[in-house]
Amino acid sequence: MNAYINRPLLYVSLRHDATRCRYLAQQGWQLLFANNRRDLEALNLRDEPVLGGLLDLDCGYSDTELEELEPWLARQNIGWIGVVGNGDMLSDPMRKLLGLYFVDYYNIPCDSAELAHALGHAVGMANLRPAATLTRDALRPDGMIGNCPAMQGLFRGIEKVSKWDTPVLISGESGTGKELAARAIHCASRRAGQPFIAVNCAAIPPTLLMSELFGYERGAFTGAVKRKPGRIELAHGGTLFLDEIGDMPLESQTSLLRFLETGCIERLGGTESVAVDVRVISATHVDLEAAIAAERFRGDLYHRLCVLRVKQPALRERDTDILLLAEHILNSVRGHSPEHIKGFSPAALRALSAHTWPGNVRELINRIRHAAAMCEDGIIKPADLDLQPPVEPSHPPTLAEAREAAERCAVKEALQRNHERLIDVAEELGISRVTLFRMMREHKLQIRKGELGMVCVQG
Repeated sequence: MNAYINRPLLYVSLRHDATRCRYLAQQGWQLLFANNRRDLEALNLRDEPVLGGLLDLDCGYSDTELEELEPWLARQNIGWIGVVGNGDMLSDPMRKLLGLYFVDYYNIPCDSAELAHALGHAVGMANLRPAATLTRDALRPDGMIGNCPAMQGLFRGIEKVSKWDTPVLISGESGTGKELAARAIHCASRRAGQPFIAVNCAAIPPTLLMSELFGYERGAFTGAVKRKPGRIELAHGGTLFLDEIGDMPLESQTSLLRFLETGCIERLGGTESVAVDVRVISATHVDLEAAIAAERFRGDLYHRLCVLRVKQPALRERDTDILLLAEHILNSVRGHSPEHIKGFSPAALRALSAHTWPGNVRELINRIRHAAAMCEDGIIKPADLDLQPPVEPSHPPTLAEAREAAERCAVKEALQRNHERLIDVAEELGISRVTLFRMMREHKLQIRKGELGMVCVQG
């Protein structure tokens, strides 16, 4: 019995070969026939999972008809195989399409068994593409994306802290999406139906921060012609998100501490004490413990804010998510683009994976937006992303090189999973700490301690 029975296969041709159809059906393929773009659209395959595609380029398609098929050839959930009459007699449009979208192609006459095997390989390759792996678990209702261990750990942390109504501190580098994590905590909490008010403490001048947070009474200062509630008061019943809390001036820290201790505020220029019920979530890229030692941040405020803690991983710690995020961002950019954007070239995907992303997700978004505007023929190349094309290996890796790469990956991922606790890393890998130190030195893996916990970097 065929283990792959009823695998869907798009068979696009102006004349479908009956012998080929019978053989493919016997091999477990469920054939879906189409002659042109209109037939494909009538099949209504928008929500279909990954499937195979077979396009007969020897049956007389015109260049215009092939151009109409191109959006279907560019779909990430279809693995395409082509059938051609003579590979040396292909037109330029056919060569372009085969090079961009097809896993392989065969000259007629072709062996049916080889063709069926190639179609299975094409489906396997389509399964590896980022769009195919964007599962329900990877794309959450709150808009966060991630399949890697670091993000799955973050999701579990968000789920846990959202059940409590105590302050949360989110640590992480700039551009990692800390506000998105704060919103996810709010949306999963009992306060989800109430306001979520965000304040960027670094973006508001120190002289205005107090009035923005606490509000003011009429006549409190020149220009205060009427009472204005502050951000804290506007968040009543909901969540107040204080972004870049590490940049808050010391004088503002004192007033914030008093509010956290009493649950009451006083508007500037007023004497009335106003009770406010809010949950405070704060975020920073600053090492707050170092800031406390340097007397730039109050230790008592830190302990009030950091009752629960969540770490937002840097993009370089999310190797397996980079292409997933890139495809998701490009899909959102397509909706606003005046041009038809087909996708990333293979070299661009390798360049995205090789880059170290010092600007994190914010940098990724900016590079893809720039590339969508600058690319030609709708195909994004490394130069469009302002990235260097990766150096291609001159030969397949040797067994020793493959072992070395696997060992480095295993150590790096264990370090990330165990948050720089070397005793736990050594125990997980089944080695001594001496051996772990030696392997880290050999693979140029370093540890930096700070508000971000463990960060692995290549030396």
